[in-house]
Amino acid sequence: MAPPVTERGLKSVVWQKIKTTVFDDCKKEGEWKIMLLDEFTTKLLASCCKMTDLLEEGITVVENIYKNREPVRQMKALYFISPTSKSIDCFLRDFASKSENKYKAAYIYFTDFCPDSLFNKIKTSCSKSVRRCKEINISFIPHESQVYTLNVPDAFYYCYSPVPGNTSGKDAIMEAMAEQIVTVCATLDENPGVRYKSKPLDNASKLAQLVEKKLEEYYKIDEKSLIKGKTHSQLLIIDRGFDPVSTVLHELTFQAMAYDLLPIENDTYKYKADGKEKEAVLEEDDDLWVRIRHRHIAVVLEEIPKLMKEISSTKKATEGKLSLSALTQLMKKLPHFRKQITKQVVHLNLAEDCMNKFKLNIEKLCKTEQDLALGTDAEGQKVKDAMRVLLPVLLNKSLENCDKIRAILLYIFSINGTTEENLDRLIQNVKIENESDMIRNWSYLGVPIVPQSQQGKPSRKDRSAEETFQLSRWTPFIKDIMEDAIDNRLDSKEWPYCSQCPAVWNGSGAVSARQKPRTNYLELDRKNGSKLIIFVIGGITYSEMRCAYEISQAYKSCEVIIGSTHILTPKKLLDDIKMLNKPKDKVSFKDE
Repeated sequence: MAPPVTERGLKSVVWQKIKTTVFDDCKKEGEWKIMLLDEFTTKLLASCCKMTDLLEEGITVVENIYKNREPVRQMKALYFISPTSKSIDCFLRDFASKSENKYKAAYIYFTDFCPDSLFNKIKTSCSKSVRRCKEINISFIPHESQVYTLNVPDAFYYCYSPVPGNTSGKDAIMEAMAEQIVTVCATLDENPGVRYKSKPLDNASKLAQLVEKKLEEYYKIDEKSLIKGKTHSQLLIIDRGFDPVSTVLHELTFQAMAYDLLPIENDTYKYKADGKEKEAVLEEDDDLWVRIRHRHIAVVLEEIPKLMKEISSTKKATEGKLSLSALTQLMKKLPHFRKQITKQVVHLNLAEDCMNKFKLNIEKLCKTEQDLALGTDAEGQKVKDAMRVLLPVLLNKSLENCDKIRAILLYIFSINGTTEENLDRLIQNVKIENESDMIRNWSYLGVPIVPQSQQGKPSRKDRSAEETFQLSRWTPFIKDIMEDAIDNRLDSKEWPYCSQCPAVWNGSGAVSARQKPRTNYLELDRKNGSKLIIFVIGGITYSEMRCAYEISQAYKSCEVIIGSTHILTPKKLLDDIKMLNKPKDKVSFKDE
């Protein structure tokens, strides 16, 4: 069973830190305040609390700092903002002069380090109106209980684009990312040993050096002025090109499949029920979602109807096989059931929508994809001719170009690059000349496209003994990396340290935890255990996020926290890759 919402990982840790460093710091019994947020802090708060939580902390109204607002001079205002010139200029406009002040006084809390130039602007303009001005060091979004993002949609372009003149933009992005990653470590109260994957590019190495330097600086100037030594944790920094396969393969676990096949925006799923258009947010407040999101679609389709039957039979509300219309009637008769059943109706709709897309075209594709990705078929026989495996997909007229491009990429990845002549022929046959950069531009991520690489492909763990579905045999590379890191088996040449190794990297303690320790030790182990923090430059997939939970479950004494610049889906990634060789004024950076 999933733990109660209040105890859920990273989101809970972030909310507790905001409560302590912001709300408790300026709380006064019986006093209400107005809260001002910018774009980033709006996302940050939305990810870890509800409006009811803010009401409990004495916040009566939440406003957007960028918008024009009516003055409320009898009330104090709490500004929770990023230390950017845009946000600080908006604050200064609110306190332009004593007679024009919008609020009685200001409490300012910055997400991160505020540059002296901006801090001095506040000091010289309106210091008398400011009651507090603090930096709280939370400059990331806790996306899920074990997943964080930095919310930098332009990082992918700056880190991987070959366009001349991007160097200063890339340097600034690297600096900003390093500072944000340090706030992740600080929020978790960790000073980890920093390692990076040395290939295929040097982004990971550069970022790791920056993070190590900033960690050192941060822990030298903490409030107690004590230098915090390395803790029992590791931070691994990886370039996106380390595993191209997992980014384009069709995944059949529930969350990954839904976000790939359906138009889910901002975690909002739109569906029809009872003849009406409805929407549902897929979030961790929903225990059923947490329970089934990482399960295979086949298991989900069995499980939800069982749960529905359990509820209805317990209350003796209905008999026989349940349909969606019967459930709607049941909800009308039994209002107190509504909430429970609504969740199940949402997920059944979601699963059915996924299956409709799957049956239409994806099912046939999946066998081809798995054979190309693994180099073996479902019987374990080696694929001798990858082109023969690919050909039926290219000839299938009912498939979308995007799916054909994904299959071509898997073919190229499987043979470790191809010839210019072969690639031209593939592009012409499928008539994707306009989209060909979705394939060619992978080379900027350090992935062999043309010509074929002479270096061997990295060896994989043999997982043939693990129980799996035939169309879901592929395991993301990140899972191997997580297991090897915890078991202390990462090659030090391939994964150099930027810093000394933590005093004790207690991965080995995790191995014994696999022997099912007694329950009362489990939580103790996790509290005192190690943390493996991972950061991927250029996006993580939903299947990679799933691995963090699976490994934390298997190795009870080590918790895996995974993060990236943003979360990607195959279609979004291909669009981003296509734009890598375009000038930056032609590229639009969309928020995740």
